[in-house]
Amino acid sequence: MPTTALALLNRPSAQAPEHKPGGFAFKLVDPAGQYLSVLDLGVTRGDGIFETISVGDGAPQALEPHLRRFARSAAALGMPEPDLDAWRTAILAVISELDPAPEAWVKTVMTRGIEGDSRPSGWAYASVSGDFTAARTEGIRVVTLDRGYRHDVERTSPWLLTGAKTLSYAVNRSVLREAARRNADDVIFVSSDGYVLEGPTSTVLYRRGDRLLTPGTGLGILEGTTQGSLFELAARRGMRTGFELLTPAELETADAIWLVSSVRHAAPIRELDGTPRPVDAELTTAMNDHLANRVS
Repeated sequence: MPTTALALLNRPSAQAPEHKPGGFAFKLVDPAGQYLSVLDLGVTRGDGIFETISVGDGAPQALEPHLRRFARSAAALGMPEPDLDAWRTAILAVISELDPAPEAWVKTVMTRGIEGDSRPSGWAYASVSGDFTAARTEGIRVVTLDRGYRHDVERTSPWLLTGAKTLSYAVNRSVLREAARRNADDVIFVSSDGYVLEGPTSTVLYRRGDRLLTPGTGLGILEGTTQGSLFELAARRGMRTGFELLTPAELETADAIWLVSSVRHAAPIRELDGTPRPVDAELTTAMNDHLANRVS
């Protein structure tokens, strides 16, 4: 069995025509093949949406929250509504094609399609995961970088799509290159008016005593599916959870800080802007065990 798999959706949205009338909902194809038109707006304009879903022992994790966020991103971009039943079936199909592995992931992508055509393009790509042991146990070095937007950009300028998971990832990739230039592994974005936001591919989580917190809602940041799962864990451990608008200086006073995401899971921050940080090893282990074994 392979370590990657790919499904092309025939009708990514029930609101749009099929690519092949009367065809199957999706087709499993060789991941090394060539299927995307050079005129596809996902290629020429980055006009599309995506989700990355972790897979533990063959089961997709937080699948429904990811699908709901996928649909919200499509609505924000004015794209046809994804046919979530078709996407769900394709996701399960590509997972079943993979070699058995403790960890894998599936990326779902829907673009606006070829310019002038009303049919969106869509595919689900699955792969066995890499080894994130070092990031989860030893921790990561992080720098803060100005995102260039005020913290209330979601309210003042919704057309900037700051709360949608789009294919326009040039900035998110460039900040990681900047982090590497600063001898760091990752980034926490800060708003132009001085508030903590999120990582380029992750959510900020931090502990103060018995409280597990994350930056407030309405900040033009993605709703964290992994953060939601970890809030459930915290509640079971008797911890309080919540959202908080905070500055980088206030973040520095936290007892422990993590960047959490679907595939890497919980990575404790061991250095922030060059300053060593304490790592809560016990809670980190509990977080990653919880994320590895969740079934919803």
